[in-house]
Amino acid sequence: MSRHITVAALTAAVVGLGTLTGVPAAQGAEGKRAPAPVVTRAGLDPALVTGRGAEVPFAEQEAENATTNGTVIGPGRAAYTLPAEASGRKAVRLVPGEHVEFTLPKAADAITVRYSIPDAPGGGGITAPLDVAVNGAKRSTMTLTSQYSWLYNQYPFTNDPAAGLLQPGWWITECACVPSGTTPAPVIEKPFRPSHFYDEQRLLLGKRYRAGDTVRLTVPAGSRAAWTVIDLLDSELVGLPHVELRAANALLFGADPSGRRDSADAMDRAIAFAKRKNLPVYVPPGTYQVNRHIVVDDVTIKGAGSWYTKFKGREVALGAPAADGSVHTGVGFYGKDAADGGSHDVHLSGFAIEGDVRERIDTDQVNGIGGALSDSSVEGLHIRHTKVGMWFDGPMSNLRITGNVIVDQIADAINFHGGVTGSEVSHTFVRNSGDDGLAMWSEKRADTDNTFSRNTVQSPVLANGIAVYGGTDNAVSGNLVADPVREGSALHVGARFGAEAFRGRLDLADNTTVRAGTYELNWRIGLGAIWFFALDRDIDADIRVTGNHFLDNTYNAIMLVTDWSVKDTHKIEGVHFKDVRVDGTGTSVVSARAAGSATFENVDARNVGAVGVNNCGSFNFSPDGSEFTLVDRGGNDGGGTTGDWLAPWLLPNTITCDDRPPVVAPPAPGAW
Repeated sequence: MSRHITVAALTAAVVGLGTLTGVPAAQGAEGKRAPAPVVTRAGLDPALVTGRGAEVPFAEQEAENATTNGTVIGPGRAAYTLPAEASGRKAVRLVPGEHVEFTLPKAADAITVRYSIPDAPGGGGITAPLDVAVNGAKRSTMTLTSQYSWLYNQYPFTNDPAAGLLQPGWWITECACVPSGTTPAPVIEKPFRPSHFYDEQRLLLGKRYRAGDTVRLTVPAGSRAAWTVIDLLDSELVGLPHVELRAANALLFGADPSGRRDSADAMDRAIAFAKRKNLPVYVPPGTYQVNRHIVVDDVTIKGAGSWYTKFKGREVALGAPAADGSVHTGVGFYGKDAADGGSHDVHLSGFAIEGDVRERIDTDQVNGIGGALSDSSVEGLHIRHTKVGMWFDGPMSNLRITGNVIVDQIADAINFHGGVTGSEVSHTFVRNSGDDGLAMWSEKRADTDNTFSRNTVQSPVLANGIAVYGGTDNAVSGNLVADPVREGSALHVGARFGAEAFRGRLDLADNTTVRAGTYELNWRIGLGAIWFFALDRDIDADIRVTGNHFLDNTYNAIMLVTDWSVKDTHKIEGVHFKDVRVDGTGTSVVSARAAGSATFENVDARNVGAVGVNNCGSFNFSPDGSEFTLVDRGGNDGGGTTGDWLAPWLLPNTITCDDRPPVVAPPAPGAW
């Protein structure tokens, strides 16, 4: 007999049962001095990531470190649970009447709250209140929503918790079968694979508060939400809105800051005038309704700051599919298509883009920024609830993306797709992407000479924090990547998705990953914090992994793998690891599941949970040893319970294959 569970029962389970740990936190003490605030970066002591990740204007405070009469949930890393998608893998669960209270670490006049509330029983989300009080005086009531969270099922996911399998011909880990080829059909409990639980909201507090003041978040009695999970609070001092006097002011062309009327045509008029007069467009504080793409070329658009100038739109169904396959449109700023010459000299800064995307349709162009933008810049934007924050289709060159915040996406945060050259993403903060946080995807054309530097990527629900799929002479440096949830990890180098070959040099330098290395559902194994995957072709470029820190790895720190179907066809060569620190692995430092080789120099490890090298090679188990060779270039020190991680007996290619080794949870990382 088929068994079904309700969404309410499921959401109760993911909050409080199963692998989760319910730990009551410290009780708030009314009238007593607030405790000292605990400020983190990606749930870590900031001293562990000095000089890495994005420079941001806000201070991050995890709810589990605050004062509460609620319940701490986690830690937990199993997909489809609320702790797994939380920053630091912990959060605080509140029921009506309960609160969590934060002490401001520095002056602030604005907060961001990351939270989760239940879905509606039939999907589509609910709304619920959250009271905000500062120093005991109520300032506001936020209206939380789950309309942009709670996805279910297999890729490309659905909002319907009662839906049957979207891909009945795919392998399903839960039944260890292919349902469409199984008689009798297996029972798949519904909702199936819930995910994407969190959302966030920003709030201007209306005045400047001092360090030591308290911000209390309370779920009021009678809330429609049976529970509210608070993950963290970011606080910052926003200051006054920016004013641009010598500019084409969008209000003069009919833009409506109240959001009641659509302002897309007014923006077109302002842009046309600004181009004729060689002026920037200035968009004053307000919320501007825009329900389609604003096409930009040879123009500068400046807002009053992302907290003040907001472009907000509905997702609009098209009467007929567009030439590119889109069936919807929505708010976004787009360069011209590369086939039409693309756009040049476009500069966007100081505003927010708030979309209305609640489902993943890969053909839809409902991204915050899109098209082809050369000799251009994107700075200081805040983008949420679009499909992809920024998706660029080359050929195009010389794009600078810096100082942006991209959160709560259905798919990627930023993707350089096919023929993007000489471009950079830096000091950009990404949280809760529905696919890769930052990606270079060399489909049909190689992405060349690009850099992802000093960015922070937290909690990608699906896939990787930062991924490079093919390309030539690219670099990923100085980034901080934390808490990938499933079917990917922190850093990924992939010969897959039809990407062009890796050529020249790829540098992955001075990055820090934490709590990375997810469980791969189809293979049923744990990945590495950095993983190389040769699926479509060999990986044989000059790849330098230098100065990286892999902290608190769920499984392996490093993985090199091919798919079983091509294990005797493709290999991984030319990878060099140098000056690397590994602090804590659930299993090994290196897991090799491919043919090929890699060199290691000054790779230091501690708190290693299993044998230092799990070398399966291509699983042929030849008397000559593994098909994967490790080259010791000296200075490789440390290890764990089994001794030196790169002991002489492991070299060069001793088979030490344990397909699914037991996992030993590592201790929290500390100063080296």
